[in-house]
Amino acid sequence: MMDVTKILTELKQEREQLEEAIQSLERLARGRGKRRGRPPAWLAVEKRRGRPPGSKNKSAQPKSMAAA
Repeated sequence: MMDVTKILTELKQEREQLEEAIQSLERLARGRGKRRGRPPAWLAVEKRRGRPPGSKNKSAQPKSMAAA
């Protein structure tokens, strides 16, 4: 048969470990505010030069010439 006292002590130890883990995660979450300064190069989004795709300022060709 199972030893209930042994199971209880193991469960209490696990609960303490979980509480410690939760506290450390809460501290991490609290400490993370907005970072200041320039982001690292690997994190920065690549910027493209020129007109963005779908821009309305395309070359001035009449529709009749474009269809021909």
